[in-house]
Amino acid sequence: MAEKRFAVVFPLRSSASKNILNQFEKLDIPDNVEIVKTEVESVYNEDLDKGIKADYFLFATRHQSKAGVKSLCVHPIGNFSKALLGGRDKELVRAMPSYMKNATLELFKTNTLADFEIAFEATHHGPYLEKPCMFIEIGSSENEWRNEAAGRIIAETILKIINAEKNKKYKSCIVLGGSHYNTVAKKTILNTKYAVGHMCPKHDLPYLDSNLLKQMIFRSGDEIEFALLDWKGLGREKQRILKLLEENNIEYKRYDQMK
Repeated sequence: MAEKRFAVVFPLRSSASKNILNQFEKLDIPDNVEIVKTEVESVYNEDLDKGIKADYFLFATRHQSKAGVKSLCVHPIGNFSKALLGGRDKELVRAMPSYMKNATLELFKTNTLADFEIAFEATHHGPYLEKPCMFIEIGSSENEWRNEAAGRIIAETILKIINAEKNKKYKSCIVLGGSHYNTVAKKTILNTKYAVGHMCPKHDLPYLDSNLLKQMIFRSGDEIEFALLDWKGLGREKQRILKLLEENNIEYKRYDQMK
């Protein structure tokens, strides 16, 4: 089997990306990794994979939030409704469940910044790519984006999950319901044998239809075994979502009943 190739993308409009890049270039980078520098804002690098020979794409960039919480974040990308921040309307990009699990575990293991949270976010924003992709980020303001220790942690995490590529893949699931900062997904990653691919949070559930549900299942670098439900986090969409899963013959489990 041919060695997998990785593109690590650094959108240089972001001070966080410059910070992570500076730390990444100090590391012993293997031959199967290409550093990609772009002047385009991260979410608008549409079809970047068309001109780069890589199997997987990792964007190292910034996270922004109104709350301004200091954080190190991981998430898949795509849009459940209108493409307001890059990508395509109602199109998801292939997720990287095992890599995102390894990244999250590594961040929890190596984070030395006591005031930084580790966050696993729901699927959101662009760009649109055909190849599997994930974002790994520093949040949430200029002070954190320029924090060299945060940049080093992210850079080292990227290299470690790439070097762990030959390790076995995890069993994987998708998550439906809950908040954008997805507690069920994070607990699943930390406390079970499963990785998590796409996540549709409560506020996007009204847009979820058969086509998007199938994208959540099939647009993944790993095989998805079932849908994991944040039972209380399904809200008023609960019965419709259950019917949708049954109509599409998709196995589902309640997180609160998992053993």
